[in-house]
Amino acid sequence: MKILVIGSGGREHALAWKLRQSPRVTDIFCAPGNAGIARIASNISIPIGDQAALVKFALKEKIDLTVVGPDDALAAGIVDHFQQNGLRIFGPTRGAARLESSKIFAKEFMQRHGIPTACSGQFSQSEEALLFCQKTPHPLVIKADGLALGKGVIISENVEMSARTIHRVMDEGQFGDAGRRVVIEEFLTGQECSLHAIVDGTHYALFPGAQDHKRAFDNDQGPNTGGMGTYSPAPLLTPEMLERVRREIMEPFMRGLAADGIEFRGLLFPGLMIASNGPKVLEFNCRFGDPETQVLLPRLKNDLVDLLEATIDGTLDRLTLEFDPRAAVCVVMASGGYPDKYASGKEISGLEQFDNAKDVIVFHAGTRAENGKALTSGGRVLGVTALGSDIRAARDRAYEAVAQIHFDNAHFRGDIAAKALAS
Repeated sequence: MKILVIGSGGREHALAWKLRQSPRVTDIFCAPGNAGIARIASNISIPIGDQAALVKFALKEKIDLTVVGPDDALAAGIVDHFQQNGLRIFGPTRGAARLESSKIFAKEFMQRHGIPTACSGQFSQSEEALLFCQKTPHPLVIKADGLALGKGVIISENVEMSARTIHRVMDEGQFGDAGRRVVIEEFLTGQECSLHAIVDGTHYALFPGAQDHKRAFDNDQGPNTGGMGTYSPAPLLTPEMLERVRREIMEPFMRGLAADGIEFRGLLFPGLMIASNGPKVLEFNCRFGDPETQVLLPRLKNDLVDLLEATIDGTLDRLTLEFDPRAAVCVVMASGGYPDKYASGKEISGLEQFDNAKDVIVFHAGTRAENGKALTSGGRVLGVTALGSDIRAARDRAYEAVAQIHFDNAHFRGDIAAKALAS
């Protein structure tokens, strides 16, 4: 069968890498792809936002299954567009994807269906938002309502910082239309954990837990990023805690879909805070996480094509997910200056030694190919993933591999998975 993957990051490389392992797959295309994806698939120079061109390509090439990576494509209704043209595609419709594309919509859904989350207020006027902050104890979390490339969440320590943030986001348009409305919520303490659940409208199946590292620098310092590394499994998601997540979050979520008439078929990725009084949902995402996918798919034993098709067909209850018992750790190598200004076009060396490695996979994110060389072309450049008998072994191997890969002004955190080892 022919597969089309939409996107250009590390998540999409991991998806294409896993799909390539299926004996059912003959051809994989990726739009627009990157230098790493080009080695296992055919990159197509169609922008993610050009839905008409993507549909035209899929019809012309007789694509059997399309897999959507990025959140903005889902929010723009690409699934609806493909379905209207009789094409099979994995991902939620535009209406269902509002659980990610609008934090206000998600908050109201959680409140309506008793899903534990932080207390909050929602605002469309900056004056009202500032008044709320002046009356509410800090720290607070200020979130742009819409999609902001993983950077629309700001932790404010005091009223002065809240005022500056509200002015930048709501009045000056730091995140464009995404910040015209904001959610302001209490600051939850605990540890964050990423949960992935594949949902076919009626049934769901859970992936192992993973833990991301959002801040740019060690010890969770610096600005938020799209993610600087991750590991799986997450020790804090114990069997007892996982049972609470099922009972308190996933079951109410599924009942809420039915009650509200939302047909959700795709990947649900709740960001969780494991607090002293139990799990709470920080946000809903409606696609595979990045870089969580880079540690989850190497552990997945199932044929990914079977899993995606069962989700589309509503037959997920016929499958049992199986995972490699080994741990996986992914360290993101980024361009110096990310998530702010950074230079591109730097040559990457040291990649070829991992072409046939059994315990290391280098997933490309912001890269492009030129004259047979791989060059940097984004903020997050590579996701170096390693498997090991436990988290310590996987972490050690990942950092050994990182030390052998070079590009000018490369930046990475040195404490990925340290929390797991300390727990």
